[in-house]
Amino acid sequence: MPELPPLLLLHGVMMSANAWDQVAPLLTDRFDVLIPTAAGHHGGPVLTGRATVAELTDHTERYLDGLGLDTVHVAGNSLGGWMAVELARRGRARSVCGLSPAGFWDPGAPDHSRSRARLRFVRNLTRASAPVLPLAMHSALIRRLSMRDVAAHGERLSPREATTHATDLLHCTAGLDILATDEFIAPLDPLPCPMTFAWPERDRIFPQHINGPLATRIAPGARHIVLPDTGHVPMIDDPELCARVIAESAGAQSTGTQSTTG
Repeated sequence: MPELPPLLLLHGVMMSANAWDQVAPLLTDRFDVLIPTAAGHHGGPVLTGRATVAELTDHTERYLDGLGLDTVHVAGNSLGGWMAVELARRGRARSVCGLSPAGFWDPGAPDHSRSRARLRFVRNLTRASAPVLPLAMHSALIRRLSMRDVAAHGERLSPREATTHATDLLHCTAGLDILATDEFIAPLDPLPCPMTFAWPERDRIFPQHINGPLATRIAPGARHIVLPDTGHVPMIDDPELCARVIAESAGAQSTGTQSTTG
C-alpha cells in the first residue's frame, strides 16, 4: 500500500488539537494526519518568555523535525492558518489551506483592533462563566449564543465538545501575547507553494469582505473561496466542507485561480 502524504492541521489561538476532532476522521483515508497543539496552548509545549507567531512556528518546525519530515501539506484555522503561511515561507509546506487565516491585516487599521478586541471579549466571557460552563453547555441555545463570535452554529457541538473548547481557552497561556502581537504576514509574491484561503461567510472575527481583499493583495496568485453559512472556526459549523476544501487544496497542482463557493 502506498504511503499516505502527511497533512499537518494547525488550530487557532486559545484552542488545541481538539479543534480538529470532527474534521480529522474525514481525512485519514487520504492523508497521514498530524495534529499538534501549539506551544503555550492547553496540552502543548510550555513557552518561556513572550509568545510570538514566529516562536510558535519555530516549535512547529521542531515538531516536524522530530518526525523526520521535511515538507508536509498544511491546513490551519486563524492563527494556525498564519503559521501555515510562515511554514511555507520557510520551505516546509507542499501546500497551504488557510481557513480564515490571521495575519492578513494592516497593523494600525481599526478593523485589526476590532478583531483583537472581539477575541479578547470571547476570552473574558468564557472566564467569567467558567463556574457554570459544564452545566450551561447542556443547553443548545447557550452553546449557540456563547459561541456566536466563532461559530454560526455553536449548537452543533455536543455539551462535552463545547466544554472542551472552553477548557482549552481557559488554560491557554499564550493567548494575550498573540492577541497583542505586532506581527503580520509579509507579501508573498511569488507564492512558495500552492495556497488556498477559505473565508467563512459569517466570520465575525475576520470578515471575509475586509480580510479577503487584503489577503488577495498580500498573496496574489493564491486561490480564494468563501465557505457558506460558517463562522470564524468553520470546523464547528461544517466539518465535511472543511475536509473537502483541505483535501482539494492539498491536491492542487497550480495557483492563480480565484473562485467562490456558495
